[in-house]
Amino acid sequence: MRVTVLHRRLTLDYDGNIRLYSWEKERQTWVVSWQANQKPCRINGVCGANSLCKYVVGSGRKCSCPPGYKMKDSVDWSYGCEPKFDLSHRNKNESVFLLLSNVEFYGYDVGYYSNYSFDDCTNSCLQLHNCNAVQYAFETGDCFCKSLLLNGYHSPDSGKNTYLRLPKSFESNKNLVKEFSLDCSREGTIQLDRTYVKNREKGIVKFLLWFACGVGGLELTCIFVVWCLLIKTRKSSDADNQGYGLAATRFRKFTYAELKKATNGFTEEIGIGAWGVVYKGVLSDSRVAAIKRLNEANQGEDEFLAEVSIIGRLNHMNLIDMWGYCAEGKHRLLVYEYMMHGSLAENLSSNALDWKQRFEIALGTAKGLAYLHEECLEWVLHCDIKPQNILLDSNYEPKVADFGLSKLQNRGVLNNPSFSRMRGTRGYMAPEWVFNLPITSKVDVYSYGIVVLEMVTGKNTIMGVHTTNVGVETKNKRLATWVKGKKNGEVATTSWIDDIMDPKMEGIYDKGRMEILVEMALQCLEEDKDERPTMKQVVEKLSSP
Repeated sequence: MRVTVLHRRLTLDYDGNIRLYSWEKERQTWVVSWQANQKPCRINGVCGANSLCKYVVGSGRKCSCPPGYKMKDSVDWSYGCEPKFDLSHRNKNESVFLLLSNVEFYGYDVGYYSNYSFDDCTNSCLQLHNCNAVQYAFETGDCFCKSLLLNGYHSPDSGKNTYLRLPKSFESNKNLVKEFSLDCSREGTIQLDRTYVKNREKGIVKFLLWFACGVGGLELTCIFVVWCLLIKTRKSSDADNQGYGLAATRFRKFTYAELKKATNGFTEEIGIGAWGVVYKGVLSDSRVAAIKRLNEANQGEDEFLAEVSIIGRLNHMNLIDMWGYCAEGKHRLLVYEYMMHGSLAENLSSNALDWKQRFEIALGTAKGLAYLHEECLEWVLHCDIKPQNILLDSNYEPKVADFGLSKLQNRGVLNNPSFSRMRGTRGYMAPEWVFNLPITSKVDVYSYGIVVLEMVTGKNTIMGVHTTNVGVETKNKRLATWVKGKKNGEVATTSWIDDIMDPKMEGIYDKGRMEILVEMALQCLEEDKDERPTMKQVVEKLSSP
């Protein structure tokens, strides 16, 4: 059997890039099989300070000096460029800003300002003695004042512009940008003359030599693996690190102007809740979204962003999908996917659901709550489960909504001061809220039981209300008490399930499965929270054949 031996070497090259070379036996040469940085101009400081890097297909990387600057060392770009004028004598009243299209100097921000006009941005730079350029975005009003002009990068598709601060004397030469090719030839280099003499080595010396080589190889392997992980992490968070990009493709930060435009000035209201008003909008990529404008609160931006970042990582088919957020000044907005069929409450009142759909909605809602309670990293309590907060997509799949900023809590922590006030909607709230008992996930279980009874019976939580001719209320009987009376009370009959079913279903339903659903709902409504099942147990019960 013939064994093929592969020869490779990992090299930190002259330009600061790490490359993996493989030996090609046929051509008797080393070829690059991998490199850490695929964009050579993205290597920090590759062309030196005050310089621009540009990648030209077929020619490689090229370095150049911006207008008003000259090459510091004619043979070595690592020294970068130096100004042709005296920085100490640059008068703020005698300065101009020269546009460098598609040029970015990332890092070294001496000041950052949002919602600034271009004049405000340049004036801010003029007030700083060490500000040499500004990077300004007309779309968002973001202004970055630059001190050290390092990591300059020119790319036709960057979409970013830099305005270079120069004395007025250079204004007439603003179109002169001299480019220099990066000289990486071997001319001028010195070949080291080394002679290796083979001596007889004893066994212990050979062992130590091979041991050292093995340890060195292991270290190189570890460095290589760690470097790959760092590169992967850097690619995923590069925009955040530089302060110019979005958090992620599917979960991003929107500007207030974007969302105001998407909702046509917040005109089409599709819902309202305790947290704020929901509007229908169309994003710039043509996706239809539900945009919730939160009520103005005292919550700080750091706290808001911390909670939103956790919520953005929640991912379950029965939870409403959050696409992004806006935290700009006093504005706090959340961007969700739009649900075509609206809320469960709307569909129950319009007689649009048969018994199968109601059963699947109950099961899907339980799965979503089980994920929040037990499967995600944070313990998320909804605290306001009701038909208005269960939305239905185009296939009538349920999506639990408004869990957004309900409450995040460490698992196992009871009597949390965050629950110092009652949360939820009257008629769906567990007894723990009234009697000031420890708040756990069982409060959501209780509310879920009420919602299931409403789906099955078609009645509201407070039902059977009558008044006399003088307007005095004589009967106020809760839905749960009424269902328990039909099942276990003195008037209980073998057809109790038929007595409580929503008349809109016209007697068309699976009696056995609906009995299981109702009995599970009644278990969820036990006064003692320890007697109630967990949402995971509810899912297991409803999923069993």
